[in-house]
Amino acid sequence: MSKPTVALIGRPNVGKSTLFNRLVGGRNAIVSDRAGTTRDRHFGDGTWNGRDFWVVDTGGLVPYSDETMDKAIREQVERAVDQADVVVLVVDGKDGINPIDGDIAQRLRTSGRQVVLAVNKLDELPEREARFQFFELGLGEPWPVSAATGKGSGDLLDEMVRLMPEMDDTVDESEIRIAVVGRPNAGKSSLINKLLGEERLVVTPIAGTTRDSIDSQLRYDGHLLTFVDTAGLRRHAKVDDTLEFYSNIRTERSIDRADVCILVVDAERGLHNQDLRIANKAWDKGCAVIILVNKWDLIPEKDANTAKRGEEQLIEKAPFLEFVPFLYGSALTGQRIRKIHDMIIEIAESRKVRVATAEVNRVLQALLERAAPPQKAGEEVKLLYATQIESAPPTFAIVSNRPDAIPESYQRYLIRGFRKAWGFDGSPLRLKLNRRGER
Repeated sequence: MSKPTVALIGRPNVGKSTLFNRLVGGRNAIVSDRAGTTRDRHFGDGTWNGRDFWVVDTGGLVPYSDETMDKAIREQVERAVDQADVVVLVVDGKDGINPIDGDIAQRLRTSGRQVVLAVNKLDELPEREARFQFFELGLGEPWPVSAATGKGSGDLLDEMVRLMPEMDDTVDESEIRIAVVGRPNAGKSSLINKLLGEERLVVTPIAGTTRDSIDSQLRYDGHLLTFVDTAGLRRHAKVDDTLEFYSNIRTERSIDRADVCILVVDAERGLHNQDLRIANKAWDKGCAVIILVNKWDLIPEKDANTAKRGEEQLIEKAPFLEFVPFLYGSALTGQRIRKIHDMIIEIAESRKVRVATAEVNRVLQALLERAAPPQKAGEEVKLLYATQIESAPPTFAIVSNRPDAIPESYQRYLIRGFRKAWGFDGSPLRLKLNRRGER
């Protein structure tokens, strides 16, 4: 990454995610009064006084806890500090100094990182005097701030930018955004960790460990791949927890912003209706789709035709899956996983292909000669000409004298013909039928 990185750390429920949202100018992190809401490192873009930087929100740090989740979060915070250029220790100005604050401060003093001490929840001027007690932490000037209202955030940002190292201005390659989606505990975080080559996301056997959408970036073969690990999508009828409800919303927003969606399916549980709903949602949004059947190594009885038979059954339920690549592997062992990088790039580039109008009409004419549109009583149905009007996903407009008389079966015939001519594997291809004179 060419931009400096700022990591927000601190004990649970001091307002790190609220401050994160304030610094990146949006509501990218889930905020809740429940301690421990943030579990992974959460990346966002920040800009101040002409400087661009990454902001990393981390889980609440509990230094000496032996709880599985606390230990996993602790490892993630340590990685965030190791990779940060500036560390912001967030403390609660209303609670005063907590022993955990002192322990974290002691570790930061020997970390070799530039550290800013942010005293949060000081909304009113008299309360800002409470910041002085935090000099005791030995981290220099305590900066008073109210993440909720924005008071003091400008001064805090000034100090953060002052401590940032100068970075080389480099032009990033075109970014490909990949949303990794699926039901809870299918192995999404394990997949991204394997693709990134490091344990960047919290992975535990507890279903639903990931609650937010987490961005992780990797440069590969001249491309910038941004992987978004999402919370496992459940049916809305089964979401009775407010926090999980917002996690589902963030997942759906991640699909909206993605170029490619990797649907991770647990091979042992099979591809269920909810998986099909997720894939269909991504397809309808215009995303390219890859289906990774994870934990394939755990299927004891299989032969060369097992996968093919399974795909044929799925295509009967959801015909669009005929155009979606399936990959069978294991995020845990890495079996066949490395193929995904090249597959993502190939599919993303194909999704953006532009076909010249003359070529579109040449292929359309060949399809018409092979099979004319069905004729109904009245005026003859004619397809006059066609052109590509959009890419990503590829969208073609066909002008007809009677567009309403062209049945879906014939539209599918045309789509198959266009795919045979130009590929677009893994990507939805859309037709827009217009009457002459319409736009």
